Amino acid sequence: MPEPERAPEAAKIRAGRRDAIRDAATIVLVRRDAGAPRVLMGQRGAKAAFMPDLFVFPGGAVEPGDLALSAGPDVPLPADAERLTREADPAVACALPYAAIRELWEETGLLLGRPDPAAAARAATAPENWAGFLAAGLAPRPEPLRFFFRAVTPPGRPRRFDARFFVAEASELACDPDAFERIDHELRHLHWVDLAAARALPLPFITTVVLAEAEALIEAGSAAAAVPYFVHDARGSHVRML
Repeated sequence: MPEPERAPEAAKIRAGRRDAIRDAATIVLVRRDAGAPRVLMGQRGAKAAFMPDLFVFPGGAVEPGDLALSAGPDVPLPADAERLTREADPAVACALPYAAIRELWEETGLLLGRPDPAAAARAATAPENWAGFLAAGLAPRPEPLRFFFRAVTPPGRPRRFDARFFVAEASELACDPDAFERIDHELRHLHWVDLAAARALPLPFITTVVLAEAEALIEAGSAAAAVPYFVHDARGSHVRML
């Protein structure tokens, strides 16, 4: 089945359009301060339209504010940002790490940022969904993010996303990793879970795949040599490498 027409993605996001497939970003946050590595997961609500009752990593769709904050030639980006531009709108590619940081903050209250004396002043004119983050005196810090997986939701689902997955170390947070204070309640039962226990949770199929890829990356301790891209096209569902 051919994929729906999706370009130009940045223009659609700025216009607030919610087409068949939305660009999205997810973050796998890794904590190593208690023996075996743990990852942060939460459970989606029973009435959620997408993946109800299942455990997932924090993440969500790219919003216009992410595009606005990531615009410009001097914004910080991850070291492997070039790979994000492959088969993607360049403006959306720049916004994806910012979307991951914002979703982490909104869904867990955790801040991946750096102190910025000008941030609080910028909050008054910032995009609404970034104002609170900046008001904390922090600027988003995408440099620690490592892009390691990409997947498109299969056809026939109530919502479809072209999701990019990032891994980052909890030690890079600008706050206590247990400070789940400002949350939007999209995720319940937020907790740090070791990798073996995470595999035993009720997970969506794609989260199971992502967890395996993340575990390999965590053990290797280095960037992915190539990023798997799980896609659906005229040949069916398959994986190719970015």
